[in-house]
Amino acid sequence: MDIVSIVLVVAGLCLFETISSIDNAIINAEVLSTMADWARRWFLVWGLLFAVVVVRGVLPWLIVWLSAPSLGPVGAFTATFSSDPAVIAAIEESAPMLLIGGGTFLIFLFLHWIFLEEKNYGLRGEKYVESKGVWFFAAVSILLLLLVWFALEKDPVMAFGAVAGSTAFFIVHGFRQNAEEQERKMLGGKMSDISKIFYLEVIDATFSIDGVLGAFAFTLSVPLILIGNGLGAIVVRQITVGNIDRIKRYLFLKNGAMYSILFLGVIMVLDSFGVNIPPFVSPVVTFAVVGFFLAKSIRANKEPGPS
Repeated sequence: MDIVSIVLVVAGLCLFETISSIDNAIINAEVLSTMADWARRWFLVWGLLFAVVVVRGVLPWLIVWLSAPSLGPVGAFTATFSSDPAVIAAIEESAPMLLIGGGTFLIFLFLHWIFLEEKNYGLRGEKYVESKGVWFFAAVSILLLLLVWFALEKDPVMAFGAVAGSTAFFIVHGFRQNAEEQERKMLGGKMSDISKIFYLEVIDATFSIDGVLGAFAFTLSVPLILIGNGLGAIVVRQITVGNIDRIKRYLFLKNGAMYSILFLGVIMVLDSFGVNIPPFVSPVVTFAVVGFFLAKSIRANKEPGPS
């Protein structure tokens, strides 16, 4: 991979991690406002180290290792920089299962948002789809059925990957629902600062899964994922500290994040079935989608309100 491609991938990863963590930043800012100064400092300093090194560093490495256990822990970290034919073959063999699993997770995440979650309507048709929210479970069930059917024809391991991706989605969704309940308790002052720090780290880990899985649409290189997602995590912490009210004014940033997630999920699924997609497509699509909804947010802010 040449230097231009590396820079483009890292920039795309940083942007995607930042935009997909906006909700997390808002939660963090609201909870931090109820905590003592020492607890805020601890979370912003040591919590950042945990978020970058443990969550966004260990998780992608662990995913690659579990997908290709023959690589070993060191080989899973350095695989994409290795010229060993055995290592290259192991990555190529495990990549389809990893890609279809991550792609399934991301597409399910988008469908949950478009069908069931409250949103600022950024595109025509979003309100209509939300009004048909009862069809969410039918949509994801049919999608999983189709993915497994076509995956079985190619490789049964890919079918397992699709099921694993759907399982991961529902597990993570359950954790997030619990996190929302804990957030209400934290904002209500019913928890100690130490407990709040603990739950903020759990919430951060839960929200980071989107960014980690989406990162594999950009690259299978764990070091590049660590750099790009780590930079994104730092940006999110800076937003949490000083710019959260300004970020809230950009009404359609969440839309940009979710449509990016959809496109990255589709790219991963297509890639798992052998469709040759150039490496620059994922970062370019992410910049384009986020840029579109950012511009839409800016125009909305300039429009005069009702008199």
